[in-house]
Amino acid sequence: MAAKKVFLTGATGFIGGDAFYALHQANPNWEFSLLVRSEDKGKPIKSAYPNVKLVIGSLDDFEVIEDAARKADIVVHTAESSDHAGAAEAIGKGLASGHSSSNPGYWIHVSGTGILCWYDQDNKRYGEPPLPDQAYDDLDGVDRLVTLPDTAFHRDVDKIVLAEAARDPAAVKVAILCPPTIYGDGRGPVNPRSRQVPGLVKATLDNGYGPQIGTGLTEWDNVYVQDLSALFVLLAQDAASTTKSNEKEIWGPHGYHLAENGVHVWGKIAEQISKEAHKQGYLSKCETKHISEEEALEINGFQALSWGLNSKGRGRRARKYLGWEPKGPSLEETIPELVKSEAELLGLSKK
Repeated sequence: MAAKKVFLTGATGFIGGDAFYALHQANPNWEFSLLVRSEDKGKPIKSAYPNVKLVIGSLDDFEVIEDAARKADIVVHTAESSDHAGAAEAIGKGLASGHSSSNPGYWIHVSGTGILCWYDQDNKRYGEPPLPDQAYDDLDGVDRLVTLPDTAFHRDVDKIVLAEAARDPAAVKVAILCPPTIYGDGRGPVNPRSRQVPGLVKATLDNGYGPQIGTGLTEWDNVYVQDLSALFVLLAQDAASTTKSNEKEIWGPHGYHLAENGVHVWGKIAEQISKEAHKQGYLSKCETKHISEEEALEINGFQALSWGLNSKGRGRRARKYLGWEPKGPSLEETIPELVKSEAELLGLSKK
């Protein structure tokens, strides 16, 4: 496999940091260029990986991003990738101007399965169990995924990326990687912490009870962060391979990969966190409490609303065409250590 030039955004973040770690481990001879906001922000990266190149700029520095994408063989976009339209447009423009059918460029774009919450959000179904029609599938049901309503989270950026995937699929090959709840400790150089479940743990420790929005019966899929990063590696290595098989199933307008390997009910996770916090001595009693969406917003901002919405999507495409085999522990198995680490981060003493 020939060495490749990779432009990656988000190396200081949770998803991008772990993805970069895995990509560098698997392909140490590749040339990595990493977008960072300043030289100072890039110091932890250069300390751990002195041979990487730092590309200085923000997501609003469109010319910088476009130029880096133009020069890269593979772009891995994780920094606010699901919601920053301008950066996505710059990447698409750069790849299109720097590549052709004889020298294609590859784009691994990170969306998120918050996009599947649209029905609950539109109909204010907070805390309700999923309906049958809310189950998605990235293989037989991929057409539903790429034609979701414009009201869906992340849909505006998804449309930009999908349009680029269809414009000249021989020159710019796009794969959308769409993870659900991500858990586990990241291995990146800066941020090892995810958001959704640690936020729920923090809310439980702060308030003395496990919050459950509405009935607490909403469901999400989940994935261990190292399993997600293994999928980044598989996609990147497929991009670099000279042997192409199933390319239209991996890249292009139907190259939409849901990355899941488990299911959880948010109310049950809140209950488990409360029990574990009590067991470890951080709560005086094990308690959960049903709250409204307005109360959830007060507790943990917009992020907390995800605990009251359903996101259900089977990830079959990567398993079938890339041989992806998730192997990590379950979300439930990681709760004890997560409670301990969040309590330490908050400086809490046992009661």
